[in-house]
Amino acid sequence: MPVTRHVADMVADAQAIIPRISPEDAAAMQTSGEAVLVDIRDIRELAKTGRIQDAVHAPRGMIEFWVDPQSPYHKEAFATDKKLILVCASGWRSALAAKTLMEMGMDNVYDLEGGFSAWAKSGQTVII
Repeated sequence: MPVTRHVADMVADAQAIIPRISPEDAAAMQTSGEAVLVDIRDIRELAKTGRIQDAVHAPRGMIEFWVDPQSPYHKEAFATDKKLILVCASGWRSALAAKTLMEMGMDNVYDLEGGFSAWAKSGQTVII
């Protein structure tokens, strides 16, 4: 069966409705305690390219389960009123994940513009 809706279109649709935050603003919000960065990349990506200090790691395949307080997999890190800024490598997976969490009713979810790549390029701290 052919693909009739392409992932690039899905990402563009998600990015049109989710709030997005620059790496500089995200770093400032993390430092002030206003936000928690949530890295949804695969553990192998973190090992290969580094990670953001104090970011919570939540694999993309588990984030909906970890966020939902009724799920047996719920993680307390997500039971917060702080802004949750989702991070992936380039901003595609995090946009889709943020849209899904918004569809679940969350209103404190944001997407890091350009993802981890933009974070590193902007000179923010990366832990290897």
